[in-house]
Amino acid sequence: MSYKIAVATSDGINVDETFGAAMRFVIYEAESGKYHISEERAAGSESVSQCSSSSEKKCGGKGGGCCGGSEEESEKVRLISDCRCVVCTKIGFHVQKQLQSKAISMFDVQCSVSEALDKITGYYKRIDRD
Repeated sequence: MSYKIAVATSDGINVDETFGAAMRFVIYEAESGKYHISEERAAGSESVSQCSSSSEKKCGGKGGGCCGGSEEESEKVRLISDCRCVVCTKIGFHVQKQLQSKAISMFDVQCSVSEALDKITGYYKRIDRD
């Protein structure tokens, strides 16, 4: 069974971006413990564009973070909704809940992309019993 892994990386070598700051996700296709780059998806800066486009939404205040936080599904979550998991350096609480509701696993790591993918694909290979 093949699956996709979204990786937040600025250079393609290291997992070095938080979920919220990621401007792109490199999507890897994985199967039987092996993986390869499938595509790259531009994430943009949703918090800036949403805040500046609506005068009713203010950053902070309700504990939900910028632009409504938990009330709205993150555009970045929608962007990777076909992935089995996401790999980044940090993920905020509200985004974690959104990812959980879509059954997307989260891995908060600080290492090379290859090290992260080797461990994750090995883990899935064991639990999927390929």
